[in-house]
Order: sequence, then C-alpha cells, then structure tokens
Amino acid sequence: MLDSGVSDPDQHRTTTVEKGSFCSARCSCGWRGPARRSRDKARTDAAGHADGTGCAASPSE
Repeated sequence: MLDSGVSDPDQHRTTTVEKGSFCSARCSCGWRGPARRSRDKARTDAAGHADGTGCAASPSE
C-alpha cells in the first residue's frame, strides 16, 4: 500500500489497494481510481488526484 504521507487533514490522503491481480488508488475524500493491472499507473492516478490534476475531489461510486 502506498501512502501519500500527507499530515494536513485538509489535504487528500491517498493509498493503493490490491484486489486479485488489480490495483486501484483510493483517497480519504472517498475518491477511487480505476482498477489497473499496473501498480505504477494506480500510483500515478493517486498522485494526480492528490495534487489536483486528477479527477478533482468528486467521489466515484
């Protein structure tokens, strides 16, 4: 699991979660990235979300 290490509670705290052969990014705000076979792409999704260049702060269902 990758933790963005952000200590400010107003900041997005991202992690990666593995389920079977897929990995996805998740955020403390409720956002979830798509399932990826590549851990690196899931980390990139998380970094993009955390720095604001990703899918904003809207949670996905």
